[in-house]
Amino acid sequence: MSLYLNLMQKCLMNLIYAPPEYIERIMIGRMTYEQSHTMIGYKRLKNVQHCIENIILLDIEGDFIETGVWNGGVTIFMRAILKEHSVTDRKVWVADSFQGCPIPNPDVYPHDKDFNLFKRKDYAITIEQVKSNFVRYDLLDDQVQFLAGWFKDTLPTAPIEKIALLRLDGDLYESTMDGLIFLYPKVSSGGYIIVDDYNCYVPCKQAVTDYRKKYNIQEEIREIDWTGVYWRKL
Repeated sequence: MSLYLNLMQKCLMNLIYAPPEYIERIMIGRMTYEQSHTMIGYKRLKNVQHCIENIILLDIEGDFIETGVWNGGVTIFMRAILKEHSVTDRKVWVADSFQGCPIPNPDVYPHDKDFNLFKRKDYAITIEQVKSNFVRYDLLDDQVQFLAGWFKDTLPTAPIEKIALLRLDGDLYESTMDGLIFLYPKVSSGGYIIVDDYNCYVPCKQAVTDYRKKYNIQEEIREIDWTGVYWRKL
């Protein structure tokens, strides 16, 4: 790993200033320190880097997108990897409501019943704040595109032709399923799908299970850490 990307990871997790008692938990992505720009920890950041560098090496067509970005840390890291490798012909798409999680709709998505993450006000990071975070790393440019709004409204018409890396971090069944329905068909052969909350939130895992079963997706799901998983599209 380059010194630049190593330092980016430490800054995004706020390992530079976090007190020692927080560092181990931040590394595995089980909590965030108050100034962190990502919740996902070292192994999931390293997985993003692995996928992107393999995409670049093998010239797999498409852009990168994360659905559910919180403070923007993962998408900032995606843009940093492109910068490190002098890639100028791919975009990073930053998709979020920028209002927090949606209110569950159990009549349509019963798996989301009583899954009330919409009450987490700390999840409602504004688009202005996320853009400001990109600016702090000198990484806000025309290779970064924002999709602001509920996934059901923004993803069906998102002007993305091909995707090389699809990272889903929507927590709920509905949000995860929206990402799969509207974006998975655009993932190029050889591209990667990462699901952040697969082993953490039951509704998220169920959405992945249902979608893969419906479309007979047989690619092996690989664990990243205690919660994240990924697979590669054939």
